Amino acid sequence: MFYHIKELQYNAKPSCPDPLYAKKLQELLGGQFGEISVMMQYLFQGFNGRADAKYRDLLLDIGTEEMAHVEMLATMIARLLDGAPWEDQQAAYSNNPAVAAIMGGMNPQHAIVSGLGAMPVDSVGNRWTAAYIGASGNLLADFRANLNAESQGRLQAVRLYELAVDPGVKDMLSFLIARDTAHQNQWKAAIAEIEAREGDIVVPTTFPRELEKQAVSYDLYNLSRGEASSKGRWAQGPAPDGRGVLKYISDPVPFGPKATLSPAPLYIHDTLPHPLPPNLV
Repeated sequence: MFYHIKELQYNAKPSCPDPLYAKKLQELLGGQFGEISVMMQYLFQGFNGRADAKYRDLLLDIGTEEMAHVEMLATMIARLLDGAPWEDQQAAYSNNPAVAAIMGGMNPQHAIVSGLGAMPVDSVGNRWTAAYIGASGNLLADFRANLNAESQGRLQAVRLYELAVDPGVKDMLSFLIARDTAHQNQWKAAIAEIEAREGDIVVPTTFPRELEKQAVSYDLYNLSRGEASSKGRWAQGPAPDGRGVLKYISDPVPFGPKATLSPAPLYIHDTLPHPLPPNLV
């Protein structure tokens, strides 16, 4: 079960209203890499966790903290929407071209749908979707996805910090950026621990390597009509998993024949091939 503590994890109060910035801030709340996404991702990974209890607790610890970040952002967005009544904003928008230019990017749903409150949407109004989250049951795969989510989220928070002018907004974002720093380090540490324990880095580590086509397991194919990619560490030397040697293939050739399909049966009503096959002549 969960308990709700009324106090925010960190202060979320702007110095003045800013409906346009409230729209921008929706990305950190309801975007693909927003706080709702990471909250749901970590919690479902934790709920489904069947590995060591310490990994389950790590997921639930960070996932529960993300609930607090959702609350902070929702509070900040609602406070950014406070101020002049909607009618006054509309009048100002209609009568003053300068105000119209400033307010032109605000989200009207903040007034029409949510009553000057935050919504589970991104900065352009796309509804949050569970398609954003991953909980595979494989902790190495999941923790790598979590590290990516924190990396993308911190990147967006930094960009929003640099767009902000309100000291209260920047202060809250500074806190969230710092927590993203912590979470990136925590997921990276967990990934390193699992890789060391498993003795492999390729997911899943439990699939027998002899069942894959090992002759092509470490090749990089030159398919971009240039050879710049041959200069990277990924094209030469021991593979990071310690089980092979990376190799650059400058002139790759196909391994299979040209693909051909039999004509579709007549009841499908596809376009008939030409010339017609003997059975249709």
